[in-house]
Amino acid sequence: MKIGFDNDKYLKMQSEHIKERIAKFDNKLYLEFGGKLFDDYHASRVLPGFKPDSKLQMLLQLKEQAEIVIAISAEDIASNKIRGDYGITYDQEVLRLIDEFTEYGLFVGSVCITKYFQQPEVDNFIKVLDAHGIKNFKHYKIAGYPNDVAKIVSDDGYGKNEFIKTTRPLVVVTAPGPGSGKMATCLSQLYHEYKHGVKAGYAKFETFPIWNIPLKHPVNLAYEAATADLNDVNMIDPFHLEAYGKTTVNYNRDIEIFPVLNAMFELIAGESPYKSPTDMGVNMAGNCIVDDEACRYASNMEIIRRYYKYLCDQKRTGVNSQEIYKIELLMNQAGITPSSRPVVNAALEKSAKSGDKPAVAIELEDGTIVTGKTGDLLGAASSALLNALKQLAGIDDSVDLLSPESISPIQTLKTNYLGSRNPRLHTDEILIALSSSVVANPLADKALKQIPKLYACDVHSTVILSAVDKDTFKRLGMNLTCEPAYEEEKRFHKN
Repeated sequence: MKIGFDNDKYLKMQSEHIKERIAKFDNKLYLEFGGKLFDDYHASRVLPGFKPDSKLQMLLQLKEQAEIVIAISAEDIASNKIRGDYGITYDQEVLRLIDEFTEYGLFVGSVCITKYFQQPEVDNFIKVLDAHGIKNFKHYKIAGYPNDVAKIVSDDGYGKNEFIKTTRPLVVVTAPGPGSGKMATCLSQLYHEYKHGVKAGYAKFETFPIWNIPLKHPVNLAYEAATADLNDVNMIDPFHLEAYGKTTVNYNRDIEIFPVLNAMFELIAGESPYKSPTDMGVNMAGNCIVDDEACRYASNMEIIRRYYKYLCDQKRTGVNSQEIYKIELLMNQAGITPSSRPVVNAALEKSAKSGDKPAVAIELEDGTIVTGKTGDLLGAASSALLNALKQLAGIDDSVDLLSPESISPIQTLKTNYLGSRNPRLHTDEILIALSSSVVANPLADKALKQIPKLYACDVHSTVILSAVDKDTFKRLGMNLTCEPAYEEEKRFHKN
């Protein structure tokens, strides 16, 4: 994939811009930090060149000035809300984040329990934090939030929240997921800081939508596709247009809440430091796009990937997915169809030529597409993966890296002793078999050494793959999509 984003420029420009924003206030800035800090794979897919940990690296440049507060909603703790990508609850994710931040040398000052109410699960989590010596504070629900501004910005509103004692100029407020109360935490702190005579500031750091590229730019459309379940909509910021005569992009929730925020700022500080939602942001990503066409293409591919995700979700659950209709509209706006993704057509054609057997296509970094179909020894995903490694290693397609004799004992183990009904090797099993052959077969060693080159390659399957195959592609950093169909139409499928 062509590089479209200057990551080094981004790290330098972003950290400098945040320092400038800190200086505009009383050396105290509460920065609402949106999106994923450690593993922003969406950003790396739509902005090729953006490293998944770019935001973390940027923050590390400010680590002597920065303190982290993690906000988590009591409602999410009580309901055992799950973070989908890791499959762990939000309270577990808070503990994981603390470990991650600490390992990188970042200072986690405290955890804020937002919308606190007495519930066994919530109080148990507080006990866990106490046992680990993690400072924690309670913020409460405020009747009339966010519209009753007079009550919110008063001793009966923010005034009832516990004041989080922070020690550094930059307070980064992050969370395990959306809806955790990051903004409310920041504004509550501003109220208390002013009560203590500190004229603190607030800013927002969200990578998307990118404010200084066109509204219908594929990068911004891809953000709408990624948040289709949240019903976010990108919009022209009317406040910025009125104040400065300049067209910028923001999203509906920030634009809708801005008049309320402005009123809160005025009550807290006497005047608002901002004239628009765009003013509140500190994102510099738009200034670091160096190849617009590369980013457009990458973003269009991401929109299609999101489309297939929701198609498969609908197939699995049987529930009509409204997100599908939204992404179809986005694809129409971008002028693309599912077949715009090269691996889709390649996989479907391979399946048709193979008597409608399941097939998988992989697009390599140079644009070469390799395919694989289901056979007696290998599933389509394993076959395509093996063919991709041979192509990358310059090994002729006719060469068998693994002989049937070497595969047969593994099949016997699976079916006779481990209770599997499917004798074909999955992707993880094929990699293990390949690695066990390197001593006797130099070509196997040569093929294995190509694995890093699979990162960010596109994959498409004509059927929904097994959990183990999906997990292998994910671990390899490959971008998988599947047609919304099962290899066998049964009532139960282990996803």
